[in-house]
Amino acid sequence: MAKILSIVLLAAVLIVTPSCAQLSSKNTSPVAQVRRYLYVAVPGIRNYLEFGGHGILVYDLSDNYRLVKRIRTGGLKADGTPSNVKGVAVSLATNSIYITTLEALQRIDLLTEKIVWEKKYEGGCDRLSISPDGKVIYLPTLEKEHWNVVDAETGDVIKQIFTNSGAHNTLYAGDGVSVFLAGLRTNTLGISDARTHTMIKQVGPFAQPVRPFTINGSQTLCYVNVNGLLGFEIGDLKTGEKLHHVEVVGFQQGPVKRHGCPSHGIGLTPDEKEVWLCDAFNQRMHIFDNTIMPPKQLESVELRDQPGWITFSLDGKHAYPSTGEIIDVKTRKIIATLKDEKGNPVMSEKVVEIHIDGSKAVKAGDQFGIGRVSKEE
Repeated sequence: MAKILSIVLLAAVLIVTPSCAQLSSKNTSPVAQVRRYLYVAVPGIRNYLEFGGHGILVYDLSDNYRLVKRIRTGGLKADGTPSNVKGVAVSLATNSIYITTLEALQRIDLLTEKIVWEKKYEGGCDRLSISPDGKVIYLPTLEKEHWNVVDAETGDVIKQIFTNSGAHNTLYAGDGVSVFLAGLRTNTLGISDARTHTMIKQVGPFAQPVRPFTINGSQTLCYVNVNGLLGFEIGDLKTGEKLHHVEVVGFQQGPVKRHGCPSHGIGLTPDEKEVWLCDAFNQRMHIFDNTIMPPKQLESVELRDQPGWITFSLDGKHAYPSTGEIIDVKTRKIIATLKDEKGNPVMSEKVVEIHIDGSKAVKAGDQFGIGRVSKEE
């Protein structure tokens, strides 16, 4: 009887005792979760420190845009005060975020959150763009004659592209083959071959000099703001011709605080079904149906200040006007507003979404509201 009891007890121990493999599995570190953040560079509306101060404010998209931290940045003027932030972009290859100010370009490591380098360039800096492989930067001078082509790792200039157009807004195509260059002194949108860094085409002419713009994912259409127009125009990127002139109806033009342009800011939803357009004087985002040509005006969303830029979350669910509201694209409702550590409103025209896996950036959005529908889709 005692022998039988011993066998039973031994069997019970073997059943409840985990194996070495099980113990090893339980002791391993958990797999890092990919987190989605919105990086907001400030001062991102001129040098107005009242809209978020100085640095990069990081918000958690999955936690109702809760402020997670502030990252210190450079970008100081000669007198030691923060300079205007002109653009923001991300390189997965270098695991870095890049910020331009009026005078300089700085690279900040996303792991250490330290400035790797900060360099000044003759002619200043404006709104940059980084190649899809994260290795090359197109860096416009500050409304001067040329763009600098820059090595993203070192900040060294590879080549200069002279357009004499008042270098300003810059956008790398998703396939890495073309770069779109808009200058403040020309009514055309320039295209550079990213393989040779030479100008190959001009799109337009449009009604006035090109201001903010965007492109669709298949790189067949551009949507541009132009001076003097509450609305936008559309160009054919293949033929170079202007296709459509679209005006906002039901709203009057009026004086604007910044940019001197009635509509400064235009974006496509990632699915390209809608065009969102900034209207500074009326403090509105106007929404257009982009499934028909020319796009048809649908409705508007009222904002807390005059917008000067618009972009979207990668999943297309949320819109990010520069006034700091988070808008649900489907319902058109404002679901959150960006705030700093003290609860003050945060506004910026330079924001970008970054997905972080542990300490590594694995996906990034764009400061432009670009279309993301490829030819295959």
